[in-house]
Amino acid sequence: MNSLALIALTGCVVLSGCASTSGGTPPTSQITRTESCKATTEQEVASLFDRWNQSLQTGDPHKVVANYSERSILLPTVSNKPRLTPEEKEDYFHHFLENRPSGNIDLRFVVIGCNTATDAGLYTFTFAKTGAVVSGRYSYTYRWDGSKWLITSHHSSVMPEKQ
Repeated sequence: MNSLALIALTGCVVLSGCASTSGGTPPTSQITRTESCKATTEQEVASLFDRWNQSLQTGDPHKVVANYSERSILLPTVSNKPRLTPEEKEDYFHHFLENRPSGNIDLRFVVIGCNTATDAGLYTFTFAKTGAVVSGRYSYTYRWDGSKWLITSHHSSVMPEKQ
């Protein structure tokens, strides 16, 4: 085998996706990624909203943000600015918590994957300070970090049609 053929064969092994037409045996040095999946239930995923909602009740933005992964996005209901950093999320919740919100799920759809989960649907917020009631759509995606579920993306928007 010449050196060019050896380099080409080595490239196939590194990429682990090349087909061999030389009739040889397939490469055995392919890297296999294995991941242990956290067993969970729809009820456990639903309880993650309850955990988040209870953190709202503390009035402490830092406790709310503790529900989010370090690398996560918040697309909030009452702000046009996506919140990427913990500081940006805390800033949003500092203002959001002023009216003492409490959420209630009206419709829920849960999808569970390997160390991920999505909870999406409709919810209603009641604001104790103002008495306002706001219906919205939501989606939370969660990732198991090895010890707890954290939010990796959270989108919330007011219902577009008046009821």
